[in-house]
Amino acid sequence: MIMAEGRIGIVPALILAVGIGFAGMQVAGGIERFRMAERTLTVKGLAERDVKSDFAVWTVPFRRAENDFGSVQQALTADRERVVAFLREQGFSDDEIEVRPLQVQDLLAREYGSDRVALRFTGQGQVVVKSARVDLVAAASNRVDPLVEAGVQLGGDGSDGTPRYQLRGFNDIKPILLEEATLSARELASKFAADAGARLGPLRSANQGAIRITDDDDSDMDTSRTIGKRLRVVSTFQFGLE
Repeated sequence: MIMAEGRIGIVPALILAVGIGFAGMQVAGGIERFRMAERTLTVKGLAERDVKSDFAVWTVPFRRAENDFGSVQQALTADRERVVAFLREQGFSDDEIEVRPLQVQDLLAREYGSDRVALRFTGQGQVVVKSARVDLVAAASNRVDPLVEAGVQLGGDGSDGTPRYQLRGFNDIKPILLEEATLSARELASKFAADAGARLGPLRSANQGAIRITDDDDSDMDTSRTIGKRLRVVSTFQFGLE
């Protein structure tokens, strides 16, 4: 909203008219408030950047169910070995592969629940890949058919086996974005002041705003599922006018 408050003072009426008219055209471009009486100008600076995730966590879950405890445990152990071998074949090192303990549950030993179960023992296991090689993780996660063909039952425990991508270098990018937002705001404010016949004064206050992270198509869905991410910040600045 454009606001003109109080008495104009020494600023000619013509300059005021030009300034207000120009402000009306620039609202959508970032001008937030123009207070002639206080001789201040509040603008918003926008900065946006597309970045690539720099770390991936990929959980590969598998499960089994039998009526014999030992059979479930042996099957899960064999499945875990197949998963680890598959990941090594894809190029992951042992430092990038984390093997989780196996879990087997006796459904008839539950305090609550029906005693009519198709298979008494259910078990699951997980192998987790943690790697900065995000492209390798993305490619390997689409090549799991050999595991399915080998009889490994992928999935379980609410996990769909989709990699999660992180931006661990966020703090390195943040200052750059804020600087770009500041320059954007100052450029807009300087142009407005010049067109209104005034001179941009010192910065009086600033609010850096929150940095918003979306996926690379600007969706607000789960951004951890995409390698590409978009960072956007809108900062607010108040300048004096001379």
